[in-house]
Amino acid sequence: MPKKLKRSPSKKIFFLAGFPRAGNTILASILNQNLDVCCTPHSITLEIYKYLFLLKKEDVFLNYPDYKSLDNVLDAVYDNYYKDWNYKYIIDRAPAGTISNLKLVKKHLDPNIKIIFLVRPILEVLASWIDWANKTPNNFIRKIGTPTQACHYLMSKESQITKQLRCMHNLLKPENKHHVHFVDYDEIVDKPKETIDGIYKFLGIPKYKHRFKNFKQIKINGLSYNDSIVGKGMHTIKTKSLTKTKRDITKILPKEIIQKYGQIKFI
Repeated sequence: MPKKLKRSPSKKIFFLAGFPRAGNTILASILNQNLDVCCTPHSITLEIYKYLFLLKKEDVFLNYPDYKSLDNVLDAVYDNYYKDWNYKYIIDRAPAGTISNLKLVKKHLDPNIKIIFLVRPILEVLASWIDWANKTPNNFIRKIGTPTQACHYLMSKESQITKQLRCMHNLLKPENKHHVHFVDYDEIVDKPKETIDGIYKFLGIPKYKHRFKNFKQIKINGLSYNDSIVGKGMHTIKTKSLTKTKRDITKILPKEIIQKYGQIKFI
């Protein structure tokens, strides 16, 4: 009788959520120095979950509601998606903390899932977007209209920022706080070693001696971001050292935007 092949253990999956323009790419570049760790670019895994889950509302499924078989597919999403990624630890960049996403992840992946969440004041996030758009031709923000219109778009109901605000709100609930580790953008720049050590402690994985200069652009499995989709340089980082771009928000953002979105506070 042929010897039964031993199934390889699943990779350990974590998540990186948080506001865009809050240090996601530079944090990924730092963490990916560790050959056991892969902090991914934007991920579609939760979208796969979403579309599979929505099949449960389709007539073809309701006509023969085989929940167990469909749940088996949902259970296998991450094992299959990351099957060929040669890392022990995957940090999947996606808003796993929203009510629906967290419920799915806890059921089909890990009930004790851990999420790193990057925070940055909303006005700084918006100023970073507008500053980038002003310096970048042929980007999607310029196509929206004026800076005021662009900021309202960036804060619209289904935008990345608002989705992450919902994610943050849900993770701050007492029953969910153990799933999240908040990292402030300034902490990545001002005290990178302590910040990275804190992430390793939260994830419960062995520490690694990282460098905090001479960074590499994100490239995983031979692929890089295709920023021609949104605009040149969206995910390009400064490689020499950690530096925070100094911006005068009052000179970048319209007064209306500062008054409206400056009221958003984090607790």
